[in-house]
Order: sequence, then C-alpha cells, then structure tokens
Amino acid sequence: MNSTLVDIEKRIKEIEDELKNTKYNKSTEKHILKLKARLTYLRKELEEKKRREKKRISKAGIKKEGNARVTIIGPPSVGKSYLFNRLTNAKSEIGDYPFTTLDIHPGVMKYKNAKIQILDTPGLIKGASLGRGNGREILSIARDSDLLLIMVDVFNYDLDTILNEIYNFGIRINKKEPNISVRKTERGGIKIIPTLPLSVSEDYLKSIAWEFGYRNADITIREDISAEDFMDVLAGNRVYIPATLAINKIDLVDNNYLSQLKRKFGKWNPIFISASHGYGISTLREEIFKKVGLIRVYLKPQAGEIDIHEPLILRRGATVKDICNAIHRDFVKRFRYAMIWGRSVKFEGQHVGLDHRVEDEDIVRLVLRKY
Repeated sequence: MNSTLVDIEKRIKEIEDELKNTKYNKSTEKHILKLKARLTYLRKELEEKKRREKKRISKAGIKKEGNARVTIIGPPSVGKSYLFNRLTNAKSEIGDYPFTTLDIHPGVMKYKNAKIQILDTPGLIKGASLGRGNGREILSIARDSDLLLIMVDVFNYDLDTILNEIYNFGIRINKKEPNISVRKTERGGIKIIPTLPLSVSEDYLKSIAWEFGYRNADITIREDISAEDFMDVLAGNRVYIPATLAINKIDLVDNNYLSQLKRKFGKWNPIFISASHGYGISTLREEIFKKVGLIRVYLKPQAGEIDIHEPLILRRGATVKDICNAIHRDFVKRFRYAMIWGRSVKFEGQHVGLDHRVEDEDIVRLVLRKY
C-alpha cells in the first residue's frame, strides 16, 4: 500500500484510540469534538486517495437493473444467501459455514408488478470499511443502493460492528441530509448563520469548520443539528439511505427468546424471518417495497379497459409530469390536463396539472393536445 495511505490509516487509528481513552466531560467536550472532526476529515481524505489510485475492486460496478436496488448486508453465516434465493429466481451458493458467498450476486425480486434488484453480498467483518474481507467492494455497492437490508440471526446479532463499518464508509442510514448550506467567501472568516436555536455552540461549529480547512465561509443552518451532522455536511461525501433489519433463524429458538430480541431491537421494528423455512418472507417483501419508495400508477385510456396487470412503476413523490416523461418525451409539450381517480385527489376524476403528486394505485388519464 502507498506510504501516504499507511500514514493516514495510522493517524486514524491513533485518533480512534485517543477517543476511546478520553472520558467525556465538560472540560474535554471541545477536544473530543475536534478529534471527531479531524477523524472525519482523515477518513474523507483516505477515501479520496484510494479512489484516485483505483483501489476499488472492479466488481463494485454491477449494473443497476429494475425499479430499485436492495443490498443484503450483514455478518458471515447469518443466511443472506438463503434469503436471496427466497426473494429472487437467482441461485446463490449456500452452506452452514462462514464466507460461502465470495462474490456479489445480483437477482430480481418481482413484487406488486415492480422489479427490484436484490444483491447478495459476502459477510461484512470488522475493518471492512478499510478493506478487510472485500469490505470496500461490499460497501461501495451499498452506497449505490435504494435500501440496505441489514441481516443478522438470532444467535449472531452483533449489529454494532455492521453499523460502525457502514458509518465509517460514509453511509448514513434512516436519516435525511441535514439542511445546511455552505458558501465559501473571499474574506470575513467563518460565519455561522442559524435560522433557529442550536444545541451545539457556534464556536464549536467554527472550530470544526476550521479543522476541515475552511477559513472564510457563510454557513447557513436551517435545523437543529449535532456536531456529527455538521461534519458530515463538510465532508461532502455522505449518502443517506433507508435501512431495515431482518433477524433470521427464528425457527431455532422459542417464543421467550424471541421476546427478548424484540425488546432489544424494538426501535428498529425488525422483521423476524426463517429464510430456510420461508417464515416472514411475505412480510419482508412488503417492507422492502414500502421502504424503497415505489408506487404503482394505472393508466386509463380514452377507450378500453385499465390494464391492472401493467401499472407504471414510479418513485414516491412522483408527479403527473413524471408520468408524461415516462411514457413519451412529447407528452409534456402536448399536455392539457390529467384526470385522477385515487387517494391523491379530493374527488374522483379530479382535473389536475403537471405538478400534481400521485399516490400508490392512482388511476390517471392524460388529456393531450393534438399535434
């Protein structure tokens, strides 16, 4: 490995150790924040240097297919390949020993007329974000997903290791990107411009910005944030992805044991499954469809029946304009109005414009100008 990369990794390890050994109190609070800022900056620098040197494995470029992508991610030997085979028509090698899957396998789950790409990945281990166990390949795929399906089992549920590696690779799960804008200026120093009271002091935020190399900037903050949120925005290479948790092998334990796990992981609202027996798979399919944010829209022709077997698959939040663009590039120019039947309107057959947002299972009739 390049000596510069080794130096950066060594410095990252030193700061991580210092953070572990520094007790948090009022007198150390500012120092800890600076250490975290420096750690975030170094991780960003390490990622950029590795990218420039093309250290990523080429298989991280698996082509996206279907209406959405879901990556199954978790520790070795929790049944990811069993689940992959259940959800798709593809076949991934399975076995009762760790690291059965050595490559990333794509397949397609067909559900509610949508085609959702599912990726089966090797087990994620500690140090994956730095490259151990093909970890960077796995996490690069995860960054480009619409949903992370995090999977553990009833005996191997060390979720913290998985979450730490995901976090260290710049992936933020079940969070929205902080509403912060940064504008570099010629002079004037660092100005923090909050639109509401903040939990973190402006002095702390300025010191963090300084650690990231900012000397003159106007930073507008439109919501209350943590110091970590602020660092993520300054790092500039974060992705924000929804995630759901599946706990496998429920057929191997009793109800009392399951009740303990439900209490332990309650905030996750996990899906309990048995991939080998098929328990909970239908519930998981529905959760995947909901979390990737897909909706179905049925088109109503001027004459003839609505084809309920071939809906248009769109992203939640899609508008009538998106429908037009999905059908034909000229439809927006020719658009007069649309008629909607469904949950997105106040009454059936309501006339709406291009900006109207549709909802799942709406029926839409487009009325167009003639050529």
